[in-house]
Amino acid sequence: MARDRLSVVADPDLRAALLLARGRDGAFTADEAARELGVHRNVARARLDRLAAAGFLEIAFERRTGRSGPGAGRPAKVYSVAPEVEGVEFPPRRLAGLVGHLIDELPEAGRARALRRAGEDFGRDLAESSRLRPLAGAKAGLERMCAALRSLGFQASLREVRDDVAVIDTPTCPLRPLVRERPETVEIDRGMWAGLAECGLRDVRAEQIACDTAGCFEDHSSCSVTLRIRRGPA
Repeated sequence: MARDRLSVVADPDLRAALLLARGRDGAFTADEAARELGVHRNVARARLDRLAAAGFLEIAFERRTGRSGPGAGRPAKVYSVAPEVEGVEFPPRRLAGLVGHLIDELPEAGRARALRRAGEDFGRDLAESSRLRPLAGAKAGLERMCAALRSLGFQASLREVRDDVAVIDTPTCPLRPLVRERPETVEIDRGMWAGLAECGLRDVRAEQIACDTAGCFEDHSSCSVTLRIRRGPA
């Protein structure tokens, strides 16, 4: 499987299909991918099936409304992004081990806060790379934030916003492989989401955002990120 994943990311056509999948907010069909990629549906389906075989995509069947013609009543084959639990790299660079050594050098008192600040800065770096700009409303701002992450190749979607609490689903969280290997880096991950949200929400600072993550260590589920926003002075 690891070798197949490497061969997939080495193929520019398959990389384009994977970036398309990660750039979408939800499941899609081979026909939809074909239109966006500018290829025949059979070519798109072959590429998507190859990505699924390598573990990058998941396949399901669902009924879709608005279809007409032959086969309109049959469930459609749809593709969605699979949870990414480890990074693809060759040769292995063992960066998680390096991060672990750096963490060990931090004094225990204040370590969590230092990791959180590092994560916030990393989140701001991601926001700058995606040219994310803030919006006033929580729903609109967080949807834009998720779209910015998808543009970088990390699938994320806003599940719900209620009052000042938001839940984001992300099967390919940027730091998930690191957190799985070094659980103590979870504060970096939480800081990253706060830093991203700061850049997506007008008049909100990262210090005003509490973040909880769940599902990082489950192989077959998306990460769930819960953001709680404290309004008022930071």
